[in-house]
Amino acid sequence: MKKRKKIAIIGTAGVPARYGGFETLAHHLVLNLRDEYDIHVYASKKVYPKAERRKRWKGARVHYLPLSANGLSSILYDFLSMLHAIFFADTIVLLGVSAGIFVPFIRLIGRAKIIVNIDGMEWRRDKWPKMVRRFLRWSERVAVRFSHADITDNMAIKRYTARYYKTASHMIAYGADHAMAEDLTNADYQKYPMTKMPYAFKVARIEPENNIELILKTFANYPQKKLIMVGNWYSSQFGKDMRSRYGEYPNLSLLDPIFDQVELNKLRSNCYVYVHGHSAGGTNPSLVEAMFLGLPILSFDVSYNRETTLNKALYFKDQAELHDLLKETSYSELMKVSTAMKCIARDRYTWKYISRRYASIIDGFDYQYEKRRIVSKVATNSYRELLDYGYAHLQDSKKFYQD
Repeated sequence: MKKRKKIAIIGTAGVPARYGGFETLAHHLVLNLRDEYDIHVYASKKVYPKAERRKRWKGARVHYLPLSANGLSSILYDFLSMLHAIFFADTIVLLGVSAGIFVPFIRLIGRAKIIVNIDGMEWRRDKWPKMVRRFLRWSERVAVRFSHADITDNMAIKRYTARYYKTASHMIAYGADHAMAEDLTNADYQKYPMTKMPYAFKVARIEPENNIELILKTFANYPQKKLIMVGNWYSSQFGKDMRSRYGEYPNLSLLDPIFDQVELNKLRSNCYVYVHGHSAGGTNPSLVEAMFLGLPILSFDVSYNRETTLNKALYFKDQAELHDLLKETSYSELMKVSTAMKCIARDRYTWKYISRRYASIIDGFDYQYEKRRIVSKVATNSYRELLDYGYAHLQDSKKFYQD
């Protein structure tokens, strides 16, 4: 009997998922690949109280660290996880690049193959100070250069790594078929009175690059339209300011984070339109989940979101455009978008498909797989050609990142 490979998944808060996109990815990699591999997942004691810490979850071995998996502490969290993993792992799957600067060292002292998912362009986020952004970009560069394989979650990011790092990354997005439509009950109508009328919905981290204020201000100035937004309002000064400024508008319902998947799905699967404001990152999990639920999508207009929705959603760049979409879009057009989103998600964003893509890379190392370096013709193309390839954001960051 062939010995099963040992796979270490590093860079998440842990499993079962209760935080964000990478956690959901790790969760479903375990569920879909546990029969093929001996999977180990690193988790944060900060997220899982002692009574909830399981040595094994769904067949995977869980290792806990007394550090946060997010923020600046994630650098040490990921580094210590990799140090531990090199003593047993055949393959390390590193989600995120905050500890990417250590990849050459881990590769030097260990035998494990290292797969890095670079998680979009984390260094572009407004929440980071200038020096942190520089560090994250440097860390990204090192991680991509020295990993055995690198993964991007969006075609726009794949083009970015091809342009700047000359690497043929594997484009693997996120799954969304765990998002199931749920009916609202009488109790739900009592708990969330705004659901008795048609409402728009958004769930997101409350950060500037998610265009939170743009969306809130648009609805605040358009009282006929109702909005329910779920987010971590008290995790930052920006979130507190937004909650204080817009929390009293009668057509806005600003809810704290909802970690119960069924309750969250009740709210979003019964909205008449989903508003997606993210302007940074790659394929956003909340977007593909909304797509799988068949929700009409009003999306902020950047290349990431257009790639994810295959240019078949409705897009806005500012308050005026969002207002016009809310006011002018007909029911029949919304239903057309809804159908398109569902079809795309069923074809591209299922966890079984995503997991098989990861497995193909892991197994590829048995057949002397080596990461392809490329000399892209776009390096010498004209500016017009770069635009045609979707590289406008690389020449003018405001076209790509925000208005």
